[in-house]
Amino acid sequence: MEEAGDVVFRVSPEGQILFASHRAVQLIAAQAPLAGTALLQLLTEDDRPALQSALNDVLAGEPGRLFESRLKCAQCETPFELRLSCYANQQGLKELLVIGRNMEQQRATEERLRHMATHDALTELPNRLLLSDRIRMVIANARRSGQSFSVACIGLDGFKKVNDGLGHPIGDAVLRTAAARLRKTLRDSDTLARVGGDEFVAILPGTATEAQIKLVTGRLIATLQSPFEIDSHTIYVGASVGVAVYPQHAEEEARLLALADVAMSRAKETGKARCVVYSPSESEPPEHDISLEAAMFQAVREGEFLLFYQPIVDARTREIQGFETLMRWKHPTLGMVPPARFIPIAETNGLINLLGAWALKAACVQLKQFEEVAKRPLYISVNISPRQFRNDKFLDVLDDAIAFSGLQGEQLVLEITEGTLMVDPVHAESILSKMAERKARIAIDDFGTGYSSLAYLKRFPISVLKIDRTFIRDLPTSEKDAAICNAVLDLAKHLDLSVVAEGVETEDQLAYLQQRGCQYIQGYLTGKPMAANIAMAALRESMHLKIIQPDLRQVNK
Repeated sequence: MEEAGDVVFRVSPEGQILFASHRAVQLIAAQAPLAGTALLQLLTEDDRPALQSALNDVLAGEPGRLFESRLKCAQCETPFELRLSCYANQQGLKELLVIGRNMEQQRATEERLRHMATHDALTELPNRLLLSDRIRMVIANARRSGQSFSVACIGLDGFKKVNDGLGHPIGDAVLRTAAARLRKTLRDSDTLARVGGDEFVAILPGTATEAQIKLVTGRLIATLQSPFEIDSHTIYVGASVGVAVYPQHAEEEARLLALADVAMSRAKETGKARCVVYSPSESEPPEHDISLEAAMFQAVREGEFLLFYQPIVDARTREIQGFETLMRWKHPTLGMVPPARFIPIAETNGLINLLGAWALKAACVQLKQFEEVAKRPLYISVNISPRQFRNDKFLDVLDDAIAFSGLQGEQLVLEITEGTLMVDPVHAESILSKMAERKARIAIDDFGTGYSSLAYLKRFPISVLKIDRTFIRDLPTSEKDAAICNAVLDLAKHLDLSVVAEGVETEDQLAYLQQRGCQYIQGYLTGKPMAANIAMAALRESMHLKIIQPDLRQVNK
């Protein structure tokens, strides 16, 4: 007992201490021997009645009891777990054995584990788990009081360059400094959390009007615009902020966060270092992404995805030259799910690689069937998503599709957006060169709407420019759209590139493009996206789609 690490007492049935271990004396720092002292005197007053009751129960024959209490130790009241038991001594008289375990260290460990579970290890800010709890609390308070509040999603601008250029230790230091600055800028009643990477979320109770939001977010942006002095490096990063307001924009936690994130993305797209308050006109995230994502994997197994084909025709003769392949999803209960709904999800979860590989091979095989009907060469145009383009296996997928279908490489046009090429121009140039080695032609889709430099038209092996429908819609009445189309057509002519005008719907649009020398058109005027069998019928009937357009409209209903 003397050597035990826990405190040990022998106690008489009347509650007097008969023996106290060395550890007990040491902790309690008694000035006189503890023997003869009432055990209850060592406890705080609030705990004494409960301990007396527990002692009586044990003396009455109940088995050993555990009892949590606070002992009055030298410097403070310390939590102890007391184990009570009754036994007979050598004289056959009842005595009590009380063993106490100091819970202070265990409580500290438990508290540390709780903190680790609810806080970000790098910045010590609340993490997603604690953020979720705080938002639910603020929502509950707002419902009771009828007040509004804001959720701000804060993303650092240019942080990836810091990480890539100076290394993760410097990047971590930037994040810690940014967190400290943001926390200092906010009120004590606000919550700031780090939700991953270079993104933070702030809950701003009582901040709902435009003026209030502008004031708070302006301070947040300003505090991150000052340079970061870290290890002899002077680093500049800014912040883009997106805001959603309860209950105007959403009343549920997940929806508020999603809409704030949408607004932040918009802020980054439109100049960075600014705040954007969510507006319903923004591109909204789907409300049922999780269930839709699960349904997509099921759809792959069940073969619910299919390909439609939109004719690309000679602008002068209206003769079909090829088809653009467009993916569709025929859900058994939802019907046709719009590509704008499922493609972003597939891009995020990686399913686009599987779907894209299937679409590429199926399109190449289908083109061979189209050519058997047309009795002449045609080409097929397939969209390549950003994630596909960056996938290490993409060239293998391309080789497999060409070899499996027996297609000539030049009959395959791969459509890539400007934004995809600009993410990593060096990598893009390498991949495009290897695609060109396989004779595949490269088309820049939605030309004029992205971020590319005209210098890349010379640098990359590009064959086709597709003028986006936004520049075609108001032809020929819009002078600005006409000027843009004319510039693209002149540029393509001098660079020896083909041009496809997308979204052609009227004879006036076609006449204008013919006059300006546009080679190819695509749009509802000459054919909507159609199933493969309808496209085959178009080729059998006539190479001039205008003759069979009524039948196509009926089918597409």
